[in-house]
Amino acid sequence: MNGPTDLSIDFSITRCSLGRMLVAGTRRGVCFVAFADGETELRARLDARFPFAAPERDDVRLKPWVERLLDYVDGFAQRLDVPLDVGGTRFQRDVWAALRRIPRGHTRTYGELAVELGRSRGARAIAGACAANPVAVAIPCHRVVPARGGVGGYAWGAARKRALLEREGVALEAEPEASASSCQR
Repeated sequence: MNGPTDLSIDFSITRCSLGRMLVAGTRRGVCFVAFADGETELRARLDARFPFAAPERDDVRLKPWVERLLDYVDGFAQRLDVPLDVGGTRFQRDVWAALRRIPRGHTRTYGELAVELGRSRGARAIAGACAANPVAVAIPCHRVVPARGGVGGYAWGAARKRALLEREGVALEAEPEASASSCQR
């Protein structure tokens, strides 16, 4: 299963300290969280994520979930308690469960998570599962960083990832310098 269990999806878009945040949900829970600079980009990402749904804006119904996510993103809440309605492969769900066990203010490398999940050579697969995470922040994939240092990639931009980690009190190193060999494929 690659999406929520209910294709009746409502969404809300609000301003936050990271730009604009879109929160989408079914009757069961939050199914998508995204960040961007504008509403058009957010709506396009929602439509791409759920091509067979017809999401409708409902700021009132989603208000409690949006407020909890805002408080968490902006650093006012230490815990995030929202119901989730996400689907994924067994491997993705295992990775996402491991991500939720990373305490606020801590990070893990992709390799460390791979070892934890019994896939010592699976760092790239861990990165793929992080990239497939549909609910940014609620499943904290921003807490996974590369072993070489820096914050690494993030679907919503490295600057947003850095801001989230700094709010959580993570001491970050500068991004490593890219060598000529690391830029080649």
